[in-house]
Amino acid sequence: MSGSPTVGDKAPPFEAQSTAGIIRLSDTLGHKLVLYFYPKDNTPGCTTETQDFRDHHRAFQKAGCFVAGVSRDSLRSHENFSAKLGLPFALIADPEEKLCQLFDVMREKKMYGKTVRGIERSTFLIDANGHIARQWRGVKVPGHVLEVLEAVRTL
Repeated sequence: MSGSPTVGDKAPPFEAQSTAGIIRLSDTLGHKLVLYFYPKDNTPGCTTETQDFRDHHRAFQKAGCFVAGVSRDSLRSHENFSAKLGLPFALIADPEEKLCQLFDVMREKKMYGKTVRGIERSTFLIDANGHIARQWRGVKVPGHVLEVLEAVRTL
């Protein structure tokens, strides 16, 4: 797949290491899947977003939806972050940026006056047939998880 996946496209197939073992897109068919990409474990915005997904996890489950977070952090970093926050869902380690590239979330950003390459906070809702039903890019954390949950419920 070249370029950004868009709504209606088949989600790019993937296989990745996570805190719950190997996760494949094919394993989630028949269920909805929320993949949220975030810049870094243990940073304020990412911690808040992950806690929001944790706090609403039961509602996502009731709606027949899996949730998984993705960042470039190592599996060990994810395991520590997950244990610290008591996460009931998997975090996918993507240090080689394979998923980040499949979903086109890498961007040049300004940090402290320097240009750095990093993950643009983005969320993808994949339907039970493996198609992208919704996407959010350049996400602002406050209220985001509830907006995603509402989209899951109406899918």
